[in-house]
Amino acid sequence: MDLEKQPPQPVVPAGAGAGAAPATDTLRASDADRDRFADILREALAEGRLDAEEHAERIEAVYTAKTMGELQPLVRDLPAAREAPERPLPAGVPGPRGAAENLVAVFSSSVRKGRWRVSRRTNAFAIFGSVEIDLTRALFEQRHTVINATSIFGSVEVRVPENITLRGNGNGVFGSFEVRTLESVEPDAPVVTIHGYSVFGTVEARPRRGRRVADLQDRMRKYFLG
Repeated sequence: MDLEKQPPQPVVPAGAGAGAAPATDTLRASDADRDRFADILREALAEGRLDAEEHAERIEAVYTAKTMGELQPLVRDLPAAREAPERPLPAGVPGPRGAAENLVAVFSSSVRKGRWRVSRRTNAFAIFGSVEIDLTRALFEQRHTVINATSIFGSVEVRVPENITLRGNGNGVFGSFEVRTLESVEPDAPVVTIHGYSVFGTVEARPRRGRRVADLQDRMRKYFLG
């Protein structure tokens, strides 16, 4: 047989055979991806599809997941998982700056206070435990800060200075979600928004009397003008 007359065989890329993981499974998960999956689990808990223990286990897994392949199985048995997933941002389009900070208390407590740099997004989870976030002496390096608070048989407590803007959006299921809103008179004041819910627990955010961001205008001016 004349080997020179045989057509060339197609080259199969490594990992493309049977059993190879889809490309999306190895894609690194973003903070927005984790938040989206956490929202699906929150809806499932509210609808009674998950009990509190199942929800707690999956929520913890969501915020420790590194890839989309680790996130997908956590919602695969839920109706919302059948919806079309969000498309990733196109190349060159910047997402939220800075990594999210996770504060988790499972049968324990977690405290963040003192002089510290606030992340653009903070995820707080209290499951039979307590999380305390004190922003009264914190350094705000961005205008908007979002805190996603989840409390299941636990508590999440947030304290802010009196001269910033504080907003909230959430609910309680046999629990309480209470945000004492503020609107700062300073046009460049930091804005802290609390999102979340509580199940047999509490989420509370309010200003601490006498605590103010003293160098607010200078700090924000340096941030925006460089």
